[in-house]
Amino acid sequence: MTDHAGLAIPRPQRRHQPRLIRRLLQTPQTALDELNEAFGPVCGLGAGPLRIVVVGSPKSVRELLMQPNDRFRWDTRLSPFPFVVGKQTMIASDGPDHRRRRGAVQQAFGRRRLNRWIPMIVERTDAAIDELLAACPAGSPIDLYPAGRRLLIEIVVRALFGQRLVEHTAEIDSRFANSQRYLSSPLYRQIPHPFPFTRRAAVRRDRDALDALIDTAIASSRRHTSPNADRDDDGDVLDALVRRGDLSDAEIRDQVKSLIGAGYDTTASSLAWILWEATTHPTLWTRLRDEADVVFGPPSTQREPDERTLAALDLANRTMRETLRLHPASGVGAREAASDIRLGAHSVPKGTLVLWSPYLVGRDPDTWADATHFDPDRFLDLNETQRAITDDGWVPFGRGPRMCVGFALAQMELTLIIARLAQRLDLTPTAPRPPEPAGLIVSLPIGGAPMYVSSRCIRP
Repeated sequence: MTDHAGLAIPRPQRRHQPRLIRRLLQTPQTALDELNEAFGPVCGLGAGPLRIVVVGSPKSVRELLMQPNDRFRWDTRLSPFPFVVGKQTMIASDGPDHRRRRGAVQQAFGRRRLNRWIPMIVERTDAAIDELLAACPAGSPIDLYPAGRRLLIEIVVRALFGQRLVEHTAEIDSRFANSQRYLSSPLYRQIPHPFPFTRRAAVRRDRDALDALIDTAIASSRRHTSPNADRDDDGDVLDALVRRGDLSDAEIRDQVKSLIGAGYDTTASSLAWILWEATTHPTLWTRLRDEADVVFGPPSTQREPDERTLAALDLANRTMRETLRLHPASGVGAREAASDIRLGAHSVPKGTLVLWSPYLVGRDPDTWADATHFDPDRFLDLNETQRAITDDGWVPFGRGPRMCVGFALAQMELTLIIARLAQRLDLTPTAPRPPEPAGLIVSLPIGGAPMYVSSRCIRP
């Protein structure tokens, strides 16, 4: 991997590469740590059609993510997303199609619409807490990961569709759960094939059933959405996409499926990691509760939460940021070089699969003091230079023209949910520290988030 003006990209000996590639494409974190320690922030693997470059320092990742879109292809050989959510998803689109599809979704996630969802997020969190307490077995731990997943799919369905598909929430969750298990399986199990009675065939059936549900919702939106409505604020996300007018029904359907999957699978894993970190640092849970008491107020005097509520939850926001620094929803993001590109002193040839790692960036010792230590207060009282360095080193949602469209919703959900949980629940983790991660597309804590749950003990 050289050219006349570029340094050779360091790489392991050939005999070690199959083992490292296999680990990298299953549960990447330990392989990333090993490669980074031995070869530095830019490392090469593989050859021929499976030529990989791993990129892991804040400087090199920023340089990569800020390059023009046309330098890369997202519909890569290894991308499973077109099969799972549709061939017209913006996740795997390039060129003008990507710009048009992304522009429509960005407009649908305007700040005024996001702020309208704040009361709904808190209300659904309260309902989830009530259900959890009613069903919680006395003296036994309960896994809070699936509980958080159910909460987040309810929020996402209401944000995307209003009330149209609320009664189908459980079905949507079930069908996407099958897709998530498929995406989490090793890549060799995702090789395309037409055979029935396989996991891939089941994903295809779930996708077709979701298409039918969403098509019904699109038709309803077309019947009831006024073209003269406020384009920035009126209606739900589906209404905004329909009203925009430059996406076909098939394109709308694929964007919505992408938003459902990205909007709650990854956020549910992040919530599980936050619960682990916040409860294994006992004073932090108490501090989160104290902040929530001040911001939300006691039950008898609580007003409807709004954007001022969200802004005041500073510790909850910092807890979310610190957790995503250490535990980004995915260990790597992938893009394929559409032309020869430069990363610092290195040349990356056309056709190379580039794996950039928010996991390594978030643990870079030159950016983060005591990088593997969990400390939400590291974001306090930063000067301008420190803030710029911190911003470069915090990329769980990516950056640049391909940054996650739903990043603001995810941060808002996680901040509000963790604050409300701390205010209303006593949680005791079943282990003294968070577990190891598992999964390629979505990084989950092994074993979920089992905890002892009880209603908050109010002390005089």
